[in-house]
Amino acid sequence: MFPATCSRLCRKALSIQGQRTLSLFPNSGSSNWSKVVSDAEKIVGYPTSFMSLRCLLSDEFSNVAMHVKKLIGTQHPLLNTARGFVFDSKNHLQMRGLIVLLLSKAAGPSHAASGLLPQDMVCGIYPTQRNLAEITELIHTAFLVHRGIVDLKGWTDSDGPLKDMEFGNKMAVLSGDFLLANACTGLAQLNNTKVVELISSAIGDVVQGIYNENPSNIEENSLSDGVDVAAWEEHTFLSHGALLAKSCQAAMELAKHDNESQRLAFKYGKHVALGHKLNSDLQPFVKSRAGETEAFSLSAAPVVFHRQIVGQERWRQQLQQVKTQRNQLDYSKLLAAVKSEKGVSSAVDLCCYHGNKAVEAIQAFPSSEARSALENIASAITKF
Repeated sequence: MFPATCSRLCRKALSIQGQRTLSLFPNSGSSNWSKVVSDAEKIVGYPTSFMSLRCLLSDEFSNVAMHVKKLIGTQHPLLNTARGFVFDSKNHLQMRGLIVLLLSKAAGPSHAASGLLPQDMVCGIYPTQRNLAEITELIHTAFLVHRGIVDLKGWTDSDGPLKDMEFGNKMAVLSGDFLLANACTGLAQLNNTKVVELISSAIGDVVQGIYNENPSNIEENSLSDGVDVAAWEEHTFLSHGALLAKSCQAAMELAKHDNESQRLAFKYGKHVALGHKLNSDLQPFVKSRAGETEAFSLSAAPVVFHRQIVGQERWRQQLQQVKTQRNQLDYSKLLAAVKSEKGVSSAVDLCCYHGNKAVEAIQAFPSSEARSALENIASAITKF
């Protein structure tokens, strides 16, 4: 898929969504999550928070960053995304790249590889695998930036001047396209047809997944009647799991590992991504305190489980019951309604299932520090 075509489709999907909030790689609720990530970064040789720094500090992107300063004082999402890249150490922006590097190190060199010498490895990782980790992060970052495109139909004076919001959208398009183009150039330089096919298909999956997502700010009564847990998992894999899963598989391909190793790497990436998304969706429901309920997506996993359990008609009735006089949702009442059934516990069970499947997949690799770090990551996503 050519970058321009991909970007155009992605922007069309995002304009339909009109998202105002962005997620980088959301924090897990576990208090030891930061330690798990920090320990893992030491194993692969350097802090992965600097993985895509070469691209982000290039002259071309620096010029874009200077223009983004014009958005200061507005509520444009691109400004918060830019702040996150520079200041936010809690979101672990480079989690996908970190997992690719850990898997590369855990698998080690392949005995069947020709032309690949163990002495070419740095910290047990081939240079092409490090390049792949950077490419994965650039693609993820490109989509994050594109998600900063605002549907101006929902624009209000409190967001900022309309001309500034329009300018922010142009910057989101330009910045995202620039990152995606750089990622595609790096992908071609890997000189591996299968890897190009894998990552290209992952880009297509992300676009399709974003297009199919149910945004939180859509009219409640127009939510699709047919969205069930199976559909939620399918959409979530496309938008949140495909890039990581296929990048993990591609890392094995670059080291010439066999099809079984590639299958297990794909499986690990898939289940970690789905488990982490479930953990993120569950946070408002497991961490909420009286009077401090935050808004949550109506397409979050606990809500999808709840809707499937109570049925569509009762769900619509509950939505009407929790609306305020201004026709807005009272999220504290809605959260209580969801928690009154088994939606939350079902989502917790599914999160634990994906965490366990990820641990199961990585068990086939030789025992090592890298494998232990991958196990710890999979286990951390099941903690709340």
